[in-house]
Amino acid sequence: MSKYEKQVIKAKNGDRDALQLLIKNEKEKLYRVAFTYVRNEDDAVDVFQQTILHSMESIHQLKEPKYFSTWLTRICINLSIQVLRRNQKVISIENTKVENDVGKDVSIEERIDLLDAIYKLDDKYKTVLILRYYHDLTLEQIAINISEPLGTVKTNIRRGLEKLKPFLKGVYIDERESS
Repeated sequence: MSKYEKQVIKAKNGDRDALQLLIKNEKEKLYRVAFTYVRNEDDAVDVFQQTILHSMESIHQLKEPKYFSTWLTRICINLSIQVLRRNQKVISIENTKVENDVGKDVSIEERIDLLDAIYKLDDKYKTVLILRYYHDLTLEQIAINISEPLGTVKTNIRRGLEKLKPFLKGVYIDERESS
């Protein structure tokens, strides 16, 4: 059993200091996940705080200590989706960084189009695409994070990308094809 898993077990058994340390190690990732979904600093902070509170209240429900990070990320994703549904507001893209396939920053117009397109997708496609392409998770990590079989993750990524195509057709694709 790893040191990490021992720390999680301590937290499960009521050691608040152990839980604080675990959360401290995850805080930047949790904030990035929340912000990727809600696209608003205030809402991202709220989601982060709710995630911490929820984890403190339900740490005893965690079944496998080695999946603590995954469990925490899943809480954050679910709370982010709840905030989006509750607020139903315009998504700000000011601080979003998207890179094209050669690693250069893309134009603001392309950022707007891509994020608008992603946010038009169903949650199941949006979630896997954000985790895959914005957070660079492997397919296996995504499957664990969203508690879905690997095949379902692969299918949702493929279908999500297919559903993005109609939103992104036009000037950007045409320019790249003619180059």
